[in-house]
Amino acid sequence: MSIKSIARVALSLTLLSGAAVSLSACNTVRGAGQDVSSVGHNVSRGANATQDAIQRHTDASTH
Repeated sequence: MSIKSIARVALSLTLLSGAAVSLSACNTVRGAGQDVSSVGHNVSRGANATQDAIQRHTDASTH
């Protein structure tokens, strides 16, 4: 095997390894983004429920 052949094989393995790491990172980042979005929606729902409860309590105490 010549030096050029070894260099090509090494370069190919490096590129394939890099592609594999990049693709797995995309899935990880997407999953993390979905998790953060889910938490944000839950916090928003909780805040709205609390606001509604306060409004109901305030309306009930004034009547």
